[in-house]
Amino acid sequence: MNPQTPQTALSDLAQVTATIDLRIEAFLASRGFPPNLHDAIRYAALGGGKRLRPALAWYCSIACGGTGKDSICAGVAVELIHAFSLVHDDLPALDNDDLRRGRPTLHKHTNEPMAILAGDAMLSLAYEAVQDHRDDAISHRLSAELALGTRAMIIGQVYDTLGGLPGNTSPEEQLRLIHRNKTGALLTASCRMGAICSQATDQQLELITRYAQAIGLQFQIVDDLLDIEGSSAQIGKATGKDAAAGKVTYPGVVGVDRSREIVAELAEQGSRALEELKACTTGSIQALVALGEMLCDRKQ
Repeated sequence: MNPQTPQTALSDLAQVTATIDLRIEAFLASRGFPPNLHDAIRYAALGGGKRLRPALAWYCSIACGGTGKDSICAGVAVELIHAFSLVHDDLPALDNDDLRRGRPTLHKHTNEPMAILAGDAMLSLAYEAVQDHRDDAISHRLSAELALGTRAMIIGQVYDTLGGLPGNTSPEEQLRLIHRNKTGALLTASCRMGAICSQATDQQLELITRYAQAIGLQFQIVDDLLDIEGSSAQIGKATGKDAAAGKVTYPGVVGVDRSREIVAELAEQGSRALEELKACTTGSIQALVALGEMLCDRKQ
């Protein structure tokens, strides 16, 4: 049998995304929010975006022998955390962005108080979402993973915007620390939560973690490259802001060519982890392979 191409391995990605969006929509509708708060959360959580984190949870479940659908409460939770982080990151007190996913950021669409409160609500809702899992023991593990990933993400944002990094590390080590926390931690949590939903073995979970950590750092380095090489129309948000804000980035510290080399090295690390996983699972790793390739080559 010929190996699947990235296109065929992810042929159901649009359906997976649609399923996740429908579950988020239904979940929000069931919470009884005031209409203005509901509309603000819906704008932030469902207005565009790749649904990468819930897709990773879905396909990590499949890779560890699950159904994908068994991870949906985890997917809803991580997407709500991601949306909360974007809403708060965009506020004037932090990144002060006007554009997100090709549309006005939430505080521009509504106002700053509503953006703050909608972000707060999504943080809380994420923990309600994981309680929907039918197995209480798994629900408890999902809550713990979500808390660890969210905490690390916030630490990374502090490092990136307010400082506090260890003083005895090199610029490249500091960058790695920022990115592994700010971006990588929630991606890793997404993958681990998907695996946990399929009752992955310890060995499977360790290999999923290695894969997730590799693509998490890779994702942010590609983001750094897109910030200097992409356009706002292409990416859906303002570009060139990192340099203007004096932020340290991989292209700024190691150069564009070395940044691309590191992306390739990380892609190889992720591929090796999946090859090892293949030997100890009845599930398919092909979608995770394809996602890794897609993230390496993405243009937005």
